[in-house]
Amino acid sequence: MVVATEVISGCWRNRLQHPTSTIQTEPKFGVKFSATGWGFPTLCKVLPISAVLFLLVGAMRGQDHLPASTQARLATATRLEAMSLGDFTRAESEAQSGQREAQYLTSLVYGEGRLVPKNFAVARSWMLKSAEQGYVAAQEAMGEMYLTNIRDNGPIPAYADADRWLRLAATRGDADAQFWLGTGYERGWFGGTDYREALKWLRKAATQGLPNAEYCLGQMHEEGKGVPESDSLAASWYRKAADHFPEVGRIGGIWEAEVQLANLYRHDRLPKNDAEAYMWFAIVGSSVVPADDHDMKWAAQHMTRAQIAQGQHMAVDWIRRHKRQLPANVAPSTGPANPDVSAR
Repeated sequence: MVVATEVISGCWRNRLQHPTSTIQTEPKFGVKFSATGWGFPTLCKVLPISAVLFLLVGAMRGQDHLPASTQARLATATRLEAMSLGDFTRAESEAQSGQREAQYLTSLVYGEGRLVPKNFAVARSWMLKSAEQGYVAAQEAMGEMYLTNIRDNGPIPAYADADRWLRLAATRGDADAQFWLGTGYERGWFGGTDYREALKWLRKAATQGLPNAEYCLGQMHEEGKGVPESDSLAASWYRKAADHFPEVGRIGGIWEAEVQLANLYRHDRLPKNDAEAYMWFAIVGSSVVPADDHDMKWAAQHMTRAQIAQGQHMAVDWIRRHKRQLPANVAPSTGPANPDVSAR
């Protein structure tokens, strides 16, 4: 299986590859969400199978907790989707009267071109008015505007303004602003790379439960950026990011973390645990279109029937706990597990 990856939320993702596969897939879940509409694109030893199952079932319950700022943006996105032309007319009138939340909403409508022709200049003007009145979501959005279409490392145009707006929102607890600020320092967008500052802000966002930040901290541990290189600590952060409900919104970092966990197991960079490796292969394989069981079959060649059955059970349990539709290719059956694979 090949899961194609690009830059997401400022973090570079590795590729999960199977050496003999040419399948190109896309995720069903974990798509990057941006309420601003600017188009922005992550056990130290092998235990008995029963112990592994107990730990996973007990620990891997999907989290419905997200930072308040992220929940507010999701609510705003829902509000925009339901907004009628009459609603927008009232919001724009309130914006013209100086109401800062209405100015923020009006900016989003123009930025998305939902009910009116898309107009970035008008959107930016309304967002600036709201941000200057101290509306935190607008301050974060102003900072994010400067990051539009950024794909490379290194200083960005007007990076001082981007840093200033994001910092204003980040210091007031906005997790998304903290994430972007940390990402900017990790990528060198604000004049130079500063891993210490990047870790500071990413940890603040991760402490609030933002999957993107948890995923990026995993990346930094995996690559040894500002911290000692550690696959085990990377996996710990990836598990935190993966352990969220994908239905809560188009939140980045969830599916990407699942891919990285599968990748670590695929390349023997974590303590050997065939059942858990199989579980992550099944989770990732069932989360792409079309569904792909190539890595599951590859792993099963080196597993006993009991281990395969255990891996399938763990995957089914994890998917159910995270409210996904149970895919047919990992559903338990009354017959032998993976009958088309020769298990020893």
